[in-house]
Amino acid sequence: MTFYSTNPEDLFFDAARKGDVAQLKQMLAEGVAIDVQGPRGFTPLIIASYNNHMEATKFLLEAKANVNAQDFAGNTALMGVCFNGWSDIAELLIENGADLNIQNGSGGTALMFATMFGRNKLVELMLEHGADKSLRDSRGMTAMEMAANIGNAEALKLFQGKKEKSV
Repeated sequence: MTFYSTNPEDLFFDAARKGDVAQLKQMLAEGVAIDVQGPRGFTPLIIASYNNHMEATKFLLEAKANVNAQDFAGNTALMGVCFNGWSDIAELLIENGADLNIQNGSGGTALMFATMFGRNKLVELMLEHGADKSLRDSRGMTAMEMAANIGNAEALKLFQGKKEKSV
């Protein structure tokens, strides 16, 4: 079953999901709020970045989308990007003021997401940009403790400041 909507907000979310910058521009021109939230609290920026649409993410940031907007679970665009491993988009979000230390409803942070899902390039990026590795989630765990629990040796080295040397 295909869902068709002429609701401007639905079209805005669809454009973000597809990375359709022209449609995003049109929806903004028609007066759709840049940080409109869908039924689960996702904003167009959260959707575009989560789906790895660099140009759409750039456009939304340039249009002044709130880089730190949270969905109803407290997740941010940066958390979604860390879940998926999109390091280029993570860098863009950080350059545009993404708060590395926002905690979601379970106390999780972008650093914790990167750690849990083995996105070690992102773990390194977060640490280089000052992510607080002492924050604890609702279970009382830090990102470093998570790395130890799942056996992510590379992340553990990064948390301890030991970087592998390339040969």
